[in-house]
Amino acid sequence: MRWFIARHGETVFNAVQRMQGDAPHTPLTRAGFAQAEAMGEALRRRLGPRPPLTLWASPTGRALQTLAVIAEHLELDWHEARTDARLSEIGVGDWGERYYRDVIAEAGTILDYETALFTVRPPGGEWYDEVAARVGEWVAETEGETGDRLVVTHGMTGRVLRGLLSGLETRAEHGAPIAPSLPQGTMVEISGGTESVVHRGTGGGTT
Repeated sequence: MRWFIARHGETVFNAVQRMQGDAPHTPLTRAGFAQAEAMGEALRRRLGPRPPLTLWASPTGRALQTLAVIAEHLELDWHEARTDARLSEIGVGDWGERYYRDVIAEAGTILDYETALFTVRPPGGEWYDEVAARVGEWVAETEGETGDRLVVTHGMTGRVLRGLLSGLETRAEHGAPIAPSLPQGTMVEISGGTESVVHRGTGGGTT
């Protein structure tokens, strides 16, 4: 099995630096759609038309919008995609939909800018070990399925999923294996525990 894991394109919240977390629908910007197009073109070059590929996505609007564009390039029907809430972004609790600058002004430093990871748990939100538990449960539940799959997910959740599939060591301070941050609109392939970049996006963003 090859895993193609995509981080959704830039959203209206990303563009103005508002936290999304598990917000159900924050639509893509024009740049976000362009990033999805680029991922679709790259995967088409890799796999050709109508590849035997199982489609998975977070149920959030931004993930499904990204998936729909990629699927169009592959000549696949995105309506056949399967969704699972366990692929949703890390919950940021009381910080949800707030501007980063306002949260930082109120709570102080909340991010390690070198690793792009939270240094404190969002009030009422999740921590990385909880994300690893739910994503790991989904992986275990579907591991009997054969064939390649495309998974469109989010920044933080995608990093944990990539860490699990690549067999990375657990970060003691976060309680989870976490892969390096990649820009919005990036797609990687993981096969046999080894990760390679299919397309590197042009976006930024954390959650």
